[in-house]
Amino acid sequence: MIVTIQPYLTMNGNGQEAVTFYEDALDAKVLAMHTFGEFHNNAETPMPDDVKNRVMNAQLAVGDTKLMISDTYPGPHEESYQLGNQVTIALMVSSVEKSQEVFNKLQDGGKVTMPLQETFWSPSYGQVTDKFGVMWQVSTEVSE
Repeated sequence: MIVTIQPYLTMNGNGQEAVTFYEDALDAKVLAMHTFGEFHNNAETPMPDDVKNRVMNAQLAVGDTKLMISDTYPGPHEESYQLGNQVTIALMVSSVEKSQEVFNKLQDGGKVTMPLQETFWSPSYGQVTDKFGVMWQVSTEVSE
């Protein structure tokens, strides 16, 4: 079953500024905010200092809805960033099987950006742009 659907904003290095802005403008409450630097632990590929404070994921409560925000990570994702494509839809799904079903349907006639895969926050996460140009992040929500 699909658990929830949330707007997801992608920034290009000014994510912390955006969190502060929307917190004030939308009377939002910051539920969580993590930077790339908090999760980087690979000494063989050091992270540039200017990336460490970029927002990996922030969640804000706006009324009964969550707004999610992250920054790009330098490289191919940053190079593809353009104003107009920074809004995606995050789809939270209750099982890996359902996330695969939904992902497969969304990719029909579209383009996969990141195939479904296990991540440290989800057993099944992927990104796809559907045939209408709408960008989706499909994630299996782990119940605690």
